[in-house]
Amino acid sequence: MKFRMFGAKGVSRNGAREAGEAGAAAPRADDAQGHAPGGARFRPGALALAAGAFVAGAAVGPMIGGSVISAWAQETSGGRAETYRLLNLFGDVFERIRAEYVEPVNDRDAIENAISGMLTGLDPHSSYMNARSFRDMQVQTRGEFGGLGIEVTQENGYIKVISPIDDTPAARAGVKPGDLITMLNGQSVQGLTLQEAVEQMRGERGSTIRITIRREGTDRPIELTLTRDVIRPQVVRYRLEGGDIGYIRLTSFNEQTDVGLRRAVQSLRQQAGNNLRGIVLDLRNNPGGLLDQAVQVSDDFLNQGEIVSTRARRPEDAQRWNARTGDITDGLPVVVLINGGSASASEIVAGALQDHRRAVVLGQKSFGKGSVQTVMPLPGNGAIRLTTARYYTPSGRSIQNTGIEPDIEVLATRQEATANVPRGPEREADLRRALRNEGGVQTPAGTSLPPLQLPPGVAERVQRLPAEGAPAFDPTKPETDFQLQQALGVLRGIAAAPTPQRRAAR
Repeated sequence: MKFRMFGAKGVSRNGAREAGEAGAAAPRADDAQGHAPGGARFRPGALALAAGAFVAGAAVGPMIGGSVISAWAQETSGGRAETYRLLNLFGDVFERIRAEYVEPVNDRDAIENAISGMLTGLDPHSSYMNARSFRDMQVQTRGEFGGLGIEVTQENGYIKVISPIDDTPAARAGVKPGDLITMLNGQSVQGLTLQEAVEQMRGERGSTIRITIRREGTDRPIELTLTRDVIRPQVVRYRLEGGDIGYIRLTSFNEQTDVGLRRAVQSLRQQAGNNLRGIVLDLRNNPGGLLDQAVQVSDDFLNQGEIVSTRARRPEDAQRWNARTGDITDGLPVVVLINGGSASASEIVAGALQDHRRAVVLGQKSFGKGSVQTVMPLPGNGAIRLTTARYYTPSGRSIQNTGIEPDIEVLATRQEATANVPRGPEREADLRRALRNEGGVQTPAGTSLPPLQLPPGVAERVQRLPAEGAPAFDPTKPETDFQLQQALGVLRGIAAAPTPQRRAAR
């Protein structure tokens, strides 16, 4: 059985969600069906999202063994002969290692390392999970994880932070996207696999770990001592801004996201009475998750039309998801906030609402993960996470390596406008062996879309940069969140505009 996942930044981006969403490496389901940079959900018989990026959707297929046999049956006789020759080469190398390596080698370790290398050599989001890491992924989907609360990937031998998870030890300690973890408890992470590093960061609640961080723009390493905690990610957070604008933040796409979103909108309506004038949907630093959740969240704001489509190796495997009637906001104006940490499932939602002109997308260009991963269990031997499709927005855009361009660009800090300062965390296009952008609309964002229709003067009043001397962002003080304040201004400008009067029928 196969489990489709999205991972905008996937479990491996090569990314892995540090178990945790705190402590457990998992495939990213933010890949529209699963990259986790976000969490992954595993449900037998349902599709799972694993982060990075990890996945979503619901695909059931034959066991992997049957798929392999079928694929071989399609090969020409000449192709099969070459395949057998290469398998003999693998066997020769394996026997040499067993017989002559300086120390005894465990056969399972050697085979699993070979499988892992075969998968990670394909693209940044395909990976192998041994039985233990596969169990860890399943545990993670139950909603409790012991660890630090960061999503990580591996870069040049170091562990790179994709994003800290809100309200976790890592977030409270000030760990930032893009930080490089160079040491764990005084020992270099060089030589460790991503899974090994993740396992060291996991642990019992109350235990401590010392991490050493290298941060761009900082001369000296930063040492932090973190106390592990049980991570119970709250994927939907919301509040009322100024008594009339609903603010909803989605931190990842798991099985509870759509339910939480609906509950949030209902609660905000009650809090605002009849005065709710708009919704800010904050997808910043949301690494993705389950595809079916990305589809449902998009559907919550749409009454009709395509939401997303996927194209696989075989044309007959293409899929398309369409919206059903029913907008949970009853047509309230919506602004979607994105940045470089918004990946996979987040990009599906932002792309769908942008293409239908249902929302104004504001912020910075997203991560650019436009691939779908499928988790394929291997009975008794873990699972593989394999990139099986690309996804496309309703207008036919592939965002692979390009990302979603905001309708209105607003930078979080003035420093990001400096040419030699990178904007946000690493993006898909920066990853080695990232898939090419193939098919779909290749024109710049916006050229194939209907014009953005805002009341006169609303877009012009948006400021691209914070003012000189503006206070630094403090997550406990919404007034310091420059991008959010600009989004609120857009919504209030739309709400204040005169309502067009219908002409009398003649």
